[in-house]
Amino acid sequence: MKITPDVFEAFLKCSTKCWLRATGEPSTGASYSEWLKTQNDSYRLIGTRRLVAEFSNDEVVLSPDIESFKVAKWRLTSNLAVQAQMDCCVLESEIHALECMPTEAQKKLSEFIPIRFVFTNRLSEDDKLVLAFDAFALSKYLGREISLGKIIHGDDRATLKVKTSALTSEVRTVTGKIATLLASHSPPDLVLNRHCVECEFRDRCRQKAIEQDDLSLLSNMTEKERRKFNSKGIFTVSVTQRPMRLSIELSKS
Repeated sequence: MKITPDVFEAFLKCSTKCWLRATGEPSTGASYSEWLKTQNDSYRLIGTRRLVAEFSNDEVVLSPDIESFKVAKWRLTSNLAVQAQMDCCVLESEIHALECMPTEAQKKLSEFIPIRFVFTNRLSEDDKLVLAFDAFALSKYLGREISLGKIIHGDDRATLKVKTSALTSEVRTVTGKIATLLASHSPPDLVLNRHCVECEFRDRCRQKAIEQDDLSLLSNMTEKERRKFNSKGIFTVSVTQRPMRLSIELSKS
């Protein structure tokens, strides 16, 4: 079982999306999701080139082996693939860029700062958590804490420093939930949500929701209301169209 940043980020949006990505389900062709990926890939490529240009040639290395981290004399590497085994899964990430901050004290280890590029001007909490996932995977790979990360984002290439160590507990929790989800041989219960409009599996999920007459087709119904209906054994839209007495009974319960 392998958990990557793409799988991790998908879970933050929707458990069904996470399961479909992890199991290799082909995209149903949502143009917006393709556009987002193209924008992020382009921004990452340009951002990496600009970042590398800020360092001298002897400060930049490609694909450093794990031994070189112990006495690192380099300052920057990019597209660093890391993999670490956990009890329940394998963590795998390709870190966009990694900065090495040497220390003056000889006996003190250098500080490593993972960097992630995000093309949007406004960042979300999910962006910070994905960076924290990178840091978590790197910490497992190196066997040491990675306490700080950076996100370079937006038109002005603004830099946001993120205390990744403060998010480690949440990353562990999400990773555990993903491992449990992927251990199943079938996808989770389908629930449409606001993220569907930008998801590559939008058409697939909506078609299945229509076939199942799922309550989540009612976009104005909140999750709390849907759970209330579910607790009464009501899972389809057609049942909610019965006489008003049903709604009254539910509201009293």
